[in-house]
Amino acid sequence: MSTLDPFVVEVIRHGLSAAAEEMSLVMTRSARSPLLREAGDLSSAITDAEGGLVGQGRDIPIHLGAMAYTIKELLKVCPAADMKEGDAIIYNVGALGGNHLNDVKVARPVFVDGKLTAFALSLAHWPDVGGTWPGSYLAQAFDTFQEAIRIPPMPITTAAGINKPVLDFILANVRDPVSCEGDLMAQLAATTAAERRIREMCAQYGTDTFIAAMTRLHDLSEAEMRAAIAELPDGTYEGEDFLDDGGPNGEPARIHVLIKIEGDEATFDLSGSSDRIANFCNTTPFIARSAVAYAARILSGRDMQQNAGALRPLTIITRPGSIFEPGWNAAVAAGNHETSMRIVDAVFMAMEHVIPERLSAGGPATSGLMAFAEPMPDQSWRMFYEVHGGGEGARHDRDGCPATRVHLTNTSNTPAEVVEANYAIRVERQAIRRDAGGKGQFNGGDGVVRSYRVLSPSMWLTTCVERSVMPTFGLKGGQPGKPYTIRLERDGKSETIPGKTNMLLKAGDLVTLESCGGGGFGNPADRA
Repeated sequence: MSTLDPFVVEVIRHGLSAAAEEMSLVMTRSARSPLLREAGDLSSAITDAEGGLVGQGRDIPIHLGAMAYTIKELLKVCPAADMKEGDAIIYNVGALGGNHLNDVKVARPVFVDGKLTAFALSLAHWPDVGGTWPGSYLAQAFDTFQEAIRIPPMPITTAAGINKPVLDFILANVRDPVSCEGDLMAQLAATTAAERRIREMCAQYGTDTFIAAMTRLHDLSEAEMRAAIAELPDGTYEGEDFLDDGGPNGEPARIHVLIKIEGDEATFDLSGSSDRIANFCNTTPFIARSAVAYAARILSGRDMQQNAGALRPLTIITRPGSIFEPGWNAAVAAGNHETSMRIVDAVFMAMEHVIPERLSAGGPATSGLMAFAEPMPDQSWRMFYEVHGGGEGARHDRDGCPATRVHLTNTSNTPAEVVEANYAIRVERQAIRRDAGGKGQFNGGDGVVRSYRVLSPSMWLTTCVERSVMPTFGLKGGQPGKPYTIRLERDGKSETIPGKTNMLLKAGDLVTLESCGGGGFGNPADRA
């Protein structure tokens, strides 16, 4: 490895990142669903032949962290020896290094001169993947079969082209087959683009050099992560946060982390968290690992490349039967973006008095999801899936930003013009929620307000929002921000909607979401 030209390694590193970013650009330019075209609920990655993550787009951290395990788990059930040039494999089951079932993966093995060299991996949130409720989010689901169709690894393409029986089977089990087929074609195009770039790099630098460079990148990230951990004081640190509900008797569900720093290694023990819960906020061990990997990168204070090597110094412990290891048949739709966020918040609280200058107070660590499903006259469905930001938590040297996303999500809102052009919905108000942030030496950011008027005879609504009961937290004496609220105005009456529910709307209904404010940082009495 010492004979590798470090400049070539760096060029290949940037080439891998550029290829992954090109994948995401292909997706946003060619996908059919507004959730992908406008909000960007997708991620792209490149791995080596063993599944070690080496390149990623500037996408969604919770996806990318889980994708560090996706190909590794796939290879356990689909041996590399059985793969051929031209293959692309589609699947969504969480047991294969995955997350919730809406996140459909397409993995393309990349062969160079007949040798398996890498994988191009595209993940996209499909608007519907079957299940009990339109949009595939059922708040009180007690098992995975109520949520969506489960797609085991199947070849969606071969050298001969599209595997039509597989495609027909999948599209027969979703409510919006036109959008899903369009999104799938975009994923296939994205992985083809990455395949082309990988082959170009192999042709320019040599396949052996390309493979050796990927190994070197893992080693470099491992060394950087070890050096960062070694700078933290040895010790044991404990933090906890809570989901709004799901615990015994509907009480908040505990998320607990015990961090142990020893030299250049760190252990994150999540086994003290809640048992499996009877709603859709369970999640997979891979999502738990992804959240820890993100938090560890924040604790490091370094802008390092997040690849498989950076995970080597980390030991992540989950407990069978817990919310993070609930078993293969648990409902997990919301755990992807809700429960994972509580891990980050718990880690931040654990390290509040150790490295406060690297942390922010609590922010909108939730998808803030509202999903609308409109039944069409031809018995198909039109899905609108919208995520909402809120107020960023304050930091040690500045106020929090208003109307933004934090941590493991990186999606945009859908513009009102796009909403109204594609759905029977009118956006009647979009504004900053003033004075929502918690007070402190530095104040938390303000949330957002958005109102949706239903114009169709009926509309099926799903809400999936945290921080409506447990407010965002302050750090170092800062005050919490205001919680999320969702209101329904119908026939002149107004009522509050739960943060996680499914309900049927009718023409004229007005649904208004007010997102949470961020927590403050420092004692309010010290504010200038």
